[in-house]
Amino acid sequence: MWLRVNSGYAWCMASPHGTAPGGTAPQDDSPELGELFHAAFRGLRRTWAEQLAPWELTPHQWRALMTLMRKQAAPPITSPHADCAPAAGDVRLKDLAERLRIAPRSATEVVDQLEAKGLVRREADPSDRRATLIVPTDAGRTMFSEVQAERRDKSKEYFGRLNAEDQGELARILSQLRD
Repeated sequence: MWLRVNSGYAWCMASPHGTAPGGTAPQDDSPELGELFHAAFRGLRRTWAEQLAPWELTPHQWRALMTLMRKQAAPPITSPHADCAPAAGDVRLKDLAERLRIAPRSATEVVDQLEAKGLVRREADPSDRRATLIVPTDAGRTMFSEVQAERRDKSKEYFGRLNAEDQGELARILSQLRD
């Protein structure tokens, strides 16, 4: 006997063959890796949102600032037109939107919020006067360093539930999945 449960089949003891209609095996009730990973990520993300509160930053604002700061660490661009090219780390608004995988309009809103807090400024792109560069301010760099230190501490605390060997194995596995 088979009972239909949400698009899958639940196996009942009365089935003499242990298979679902059509010869398929009963559905496995163990959690899927994607679900487990998502649940763990939600727990970590919840702590991140709490960490950002003292700085009055939203997760979206933090991601934008983090993207700008990571770009700041990039090596300088060498080109024949280096005198008019943006400095390493200066990001055009449309490029920021692409990196964040959000609509340019949404990126504009986030940059407006960061600019109002004095964390970034807009500058004309010397290589294209139609484009605008987003540049972190000294206050933005300082806040980034402070938040990074706090997040690193909280991550150590969160992953501290795992022993050193499990942490190493998790890091190895996640490195393979990184895009």
